[in-house]
Amino acid sequence: MALTTWAGNYTYGAQQVHRPGTLDELQEVVAGARHVRALGTRHCFNDIADGPGSLVALDGIDPDVVLDTDARTVSVSGGVRYGALAEHLHAAGWAVHNLASLPHISVAGAVATATHGSGDRSRNLAAAVAGITYVGPGGALRTVVRGDDDFAGSVVALGALGVAARVTLDVEPTFDVAQEVHVDLPWDAVLEHYDELTSSADSVSVFTDWTGPTLRQVWRKTRVTSSYAPRTELFGGTPADGQQHMLPGIDPVNATQQLGVPGPWHERLPHFKLAFTPSNGDELQSEYLVPRRHAVGAFAALRELGGRIAPLLQVGEIRTVAADDLWLSSAYGEDVVGLHLTWLPRQPEVEALLPTIEAALAPFAARPHWGKLFADVDRDLGRLYPRWADFRALVARVDPEGVFRNDFLDRHVLGG
Repeated sequence: MALTTWAGNYTYGAQQVHRPGTLDELQEVVAGARHVRALGTRHCFNDIADGPGSLVALDGIDPDVVLDTDARTVSVSGGVRYGALAEHLHAAGWAVHNLASLPHISVAGAVATATHGSGDRSRNLAAAVAGITYVGPGGALRTVVRGDDDFAGSVVALGALGVAARVTLDVEPTFDVAQEVHVDLPWDAVLEHYDELTSSADSVSVFTDWTGPTLRQVWRKTRVTSSYAPRTELFGGTPADGQQHMLPGIDPVNATQQLGVPGPWHERLPHFKLAFTPSNGDELQSEYLVPRRHAVGAFAALRELGGRIAPLLQVGEIRTVAADDLWLSSAYGEDVVGLHLTWLPRQPEVEALLPTIEAALAPFAARPHWGKLFADVDRDLGRLYPRWADFRALVARVDPEGVFRNDFLDRHVLGG
């Protein structure tokens, strides 16, 4: 059976998939490979993880969770899923700062692509990395830690520097979160009160189809303190009268608990429960992250295209991410707003529309999410990343023979 991405929209062309059970076995696989790429949970929608040789998956390696409460870090195998790590941390009284909408994704894969949750003060998941141990060319181990010269270029690395065997993350004491949903928020109110809206909770997601005068829903996730109280009104939006799914007509049974009921951070920050296995083949995804100062202009650009976007769209989501200093992060150097598009599984039509969307967002310095569908027609993403040349030089130094190169890297990052 052919191996595909989570959505089934891309079939991997690599000749072999290795599943080592130990770090030593992983090193042997890499040492014996002319070309090799790391394979995570396959929650991507393009060929970023594919390669001309073999793939190596880390899900057979023991997570080996090592919590250091003095350093406030946890070290884990790169293949561990965030949801599994979260359960372990919470049981020990600890937490990571944020989670993505799905807890099913692997730590190494999320970090490598700058995957994120939402929150004005929350940086993307990669920003919590305090250290990474890579299995590099020849199977040699290379560890970089925060403060090293190459560290900021070695975290969001798109798999170009090796296989992330272990990742060390910052942790903090566990906390509770309450999630509320408001419906029918007027677009005019969003444009007038956007900063107030996104700062009204620790994590805010706005759902829209980019047409009409109102937004479908706003999901707000708030750390619970003694002063917490649910909002009865939100800039014209009203509280939902029951558990919601962001897609109309879909049973919300697998969505995380809403209605302002407090619960552990890892059971509220994602949109969906860990026990829920995501469907296969039902969606495609794109996302563009624009500097927050351009948010209103970017909203207008997508609303202008709403009539073309909506027929192909399941739902759009707007999120915020705080700035970081990681060279290839979509939030490098500046707070950003994520414009996420969950498409119907109509890939030729979606791909035909993407150049138009990217042209409309180009004046706002929109950076595409590395693991999702984008066009990059002019192959000029480098203009959006001030440390682009430094990253290319780092890859050339660490992997001069191109053991970890693939078509995706050559096309979008290292070619030319």
